[in-house]
Amino acid sequence: VFAVNGFLRLATGLDIGLSTKCVVIPKEMGMCHKIGYSEMRLPNLMGHTSMAEVILKSTTWQHLVHTDCHPHVRTFLCSLFAPICLDTFIHPCRSMCVAVRDSCAPVLRCHGHPWPASLECDRFPGDEDMCLAPLTKDYKRLHKVLPKPTCQTCPAVEEFFTHKRVLEVFCDSNFAVKVKLSKKRTAFEDQEYNIECQVEFITQGSLMPYETQSMIQQWLLINEKCIEKMTPTHRPMVYLLVGNIEEGIILVKQVYRWQRKDSQLTLATQRWRYHKCL
Repeated sequence: VFAVNGFLRLATGLDIGLSTKCVVIPKEMGMCHKIGYSEMRLPNLMGHTSMAEVILKSTTWQHLVHTDCHPHVRTFLCSLFAPICLDTFIHPCRSMCVAVRDSCAPVLRCHGHPWPASLECDRFPGDEDMCLAPLTKDYKRLHKVLPKPTCQTCPAVEEFFTHKRVLEVFCDSNFAVKVKLSKKRTAFEDQEYNIECQVEFITQGSLMPYETQSMIQQWLLINEKCIEKMTPTHRPMVYLLVGNIEEGIILVKQVYRWQRKDSQLTLATQRWRYHKCL
């Protein structure tokens, strides 16, 4: 939960005239729910004057928020699209913008979009002004830093393999995750995906199963072009994603199609428990 007081730098703010009003954050703006407040200023800091415009423009950012590309991405975007109802507009600090941009711009590029001119960090105030600042380094020390997924070339989907070859790949890997993917249509006519992860095993390292599951879900959201290849129809498909964690980056290096009639993957995962790597 985002507590506004934890982010504020004390200084003078921008007075709000009578031209703005407080409205409830609409249900369509899911990315700005459970952030510590429920009402927003309209017009907002992006210059949107109607709720219909706010919903339309913010919806395009919800996918980026789901990738969790930076711990402050929700705070940053919601402070602009759904600014809190205070006596002054509270902008995000330039330092927060830079931190979010540096982490999230590569994700946008992976989807074929540049960092937008409307979010250029020079337009935001310096940290000495009243603005939303990034959390301190102490916060980072108290929280486990997990490896991050990155935009990468999609591995080819393998459909023909032996369980012995799969075991060799397991021996050279940090994780193997069973993933069920399905495609659905949204009200906005774009594609959305249902992603179900089931951690079959982790070969090494200190990651908990739910941490691996979360990271693979992020990898799939960032590398959405890979999901598109893996879900040619609306029928659910099951895959085994195998990969490594190198220098804090998650890399998926093998993708196996898990078909019901195929016994090789089932055999490999069963034998893995007792398998001795060379």
